Amino acid sequence: MRCVHVLLVAVLCAASYRVSLAQLTASASAPSDRAMRAEFLRKMIAEKVAAIEPKVIAWRRELHQYPELSNREFRTSKLVAEHLKSLGLEVQTGIAHTGVVGLLRGAKPGKVVALRADMDALPVTEETGLPFASKVRTTYNGQEVGVMHACGHDCHTAILMGIAEVLASMKNDLRGTVKFIFQPAEEGAPAGEEGGAELMIKQGVLENPKPDAIFGLHVFAGLESGKIAYRPGPTMAAVDNLEITIKGRQTHGAKPWAGVDPIVVSSQVILGLQTIVSRQVDVTAEPSIITVGSIHGGVRHNIIPDSVHMLGTIRTFNEEMQNDIHARIRHTSESIAKSAGAQARVTIRKLYPVTHNDEQLTAQMSPSLERAAGKDNVIMINKLTGSEDFSFYQKKIPGFFFFVGVTPKNDLKTAAANHSPRFYVDESALKVGLKAMLQVALDFLELP
Repeated sequence: MRCVHVLLVAVLCAASYRVSLAQLTASASAPSDRAMRAEFLRKMIAEKVAAIEPKVIAWRRELHQYPELSNREFRTSKLVAEHLKSLGLEVQTGIAHTGVVGLLRGAKPGKVVALRADMDALPVTEETGLPFASKVRTTYNGQEVGVMHACGHDCHTAILMGIAEVLASMKNDLRGTVKFIFQPAEEGAPAGEEGGAELMIKQGVLENPKPDAIFGLHVFAGLESGKIAYRPGPTMAAVDNLEITIKGRQTHGAKPWAGVDPIVVSSQVILGLQTIVSRQVDVTAEPSIITVGSIHGGVRHNIIPDSVHMLGTIRTFNEEMQNDIHARIRHTSESIAKSAGAQARVTIRKLYPVTHNDEQLTAQMSPSLERAAGKDNVIMINKLTGSEDFSFYQKKIPGFFFFVGVTPKNDLKTAAANHSPRFYVDESALKVGLKAMLQVALDFLELP
């Protein structure tokens, strides 16, 4: 009798992946049933990810070799749309210029979950030496530049294409609806254009049907391959563009008293701005940054110019502090300029709000990350002063954004950062992103 029992168990185990997820879920009422269901789902995801991984790597390499800048992702969006159509999804194209949305309706009624990937590259000339390195060149802001997926959006797109294929294969057992959002222009639309998440929302990407939640991931240099990082609440900073023009009065460099030197005034303004974040706001409440990254004035060594133009960035994690810092920047710049007989014109343009992970959703889904990567491989991180336009979705619906490490352990100290021409992705880490997003999506759809 024991032999028959062992044989029966073996047969059932061999056929386990043919058991319908819907059947298993329907019986998952007791804690033991739920645990069995969770383990079944984890193993099924691992099996499906192993099968799709080679395709995802191939897509990533193709996308990496042929990158496209914001609002110009024509080749990329065509590849994505054709893939989604081949899976039988409902597909919309041309949203926010080049965005693509695919809709997968499961056989069972349930929630709606949105999964987002960004598609655009950066005006960076690649220096990785990879056999599939980008050699693309184009014009950006009037200059000829190289184009590179220096932030990993090629990985995000390829991962979501793989997830779409996996979930489409589960359609008959799928509870609820999945909306796949392939977004252009996360890095910012070209001058004079709209784009990115904000424009996709304007054009209805979160309607018909409206998602109950949205999830996104980002590959991250400096985080060990196989690791996943996240935090609840404010995670990435709000970002604002800063522009300051100091108007002085031109004079000969040998007679500075005959004019007003905007170069000296601008240097005083730059130093004054740093006292805002170091001496005027409560550094124990939230971190904040004011950086001047560009300063231009004059054309000759012995001519003091009429004006100096500065560009910078502001990073904050709290809207009240953000508005306070904006007011202080104007007051500091204008007061320093006035004291020297110059004028300061300050323009601040808000770009992306804080990337804020919904606390309840994060608490619900962090165990899913642990199932996908292993509990020891999931860590909580400090706030990041980088920014993400995923934050616009989170202003409308609950959202959860997390990070996937793509740096081999031995390279952690020397790894080039995201946006570097030497940014490198350990492709063996892509399967971690696949598992994590699949686990999060499926677990969310089965929440009561």
